[in-house]
Amino acid sequence: MSTNYLTRKGYEKLAEQLKELRAEQPEVRDRIASAREQGDLSENAEYHAAREEMSMLMYKIGKLEEKMTACRIVEEEEIDTTSVRFFTKVTLLDLKTKKEKVYKLVSAEEMDFAKGKISIQSPLAKGLIGKKVGETAEVEVPAGTLKLKVLAIEKYFDQED
Repeated sequence: MSTNYLTRKGYEKLAEQLKELRAEQPEVRDRIASAREQGDLSENAEYHAAREEMSMLMYKIGKLEEKMTACRIVEEEEIDTTSVRFFTKVTLLDLKTKKEKVYKLVSAEEMDFAKGKISIQSPLAKGLIGKKVGETAEVEVPAGTLKLKVLAIEKYFDQED
């Protein structure tokens, strides 16, 4: 199992999701019991639907618990900005379009492309990792090759945006 790096806020978000899923269990159990009381289970659609819902709920809980077990919480003082890496905000210049772009490198769980948060596992992030201010990266993405110059690297940590 690979380690999943998260900020404390990212970990707390997963913990809240787990709490919400666990809160659904009693309701689903009640529906199973209620449907069971209706008699013949072989043709009881409500019973089978409730059992399937419980199965999916337990699967989601298990997956989330597994993910949380493999988490390592990264503290702000651990973040190094001498090069592009996890939990950094990088300002880039696209050498083809001459436009500046800003990306925040985060875990897959915290990814939100609309907000400029890209997964550390994405092709773009992988091509930028280790680059320093002033260096150029040629990154293969599905749309082709991007030539990007690193203009600035800052800490990006538990910020809302």
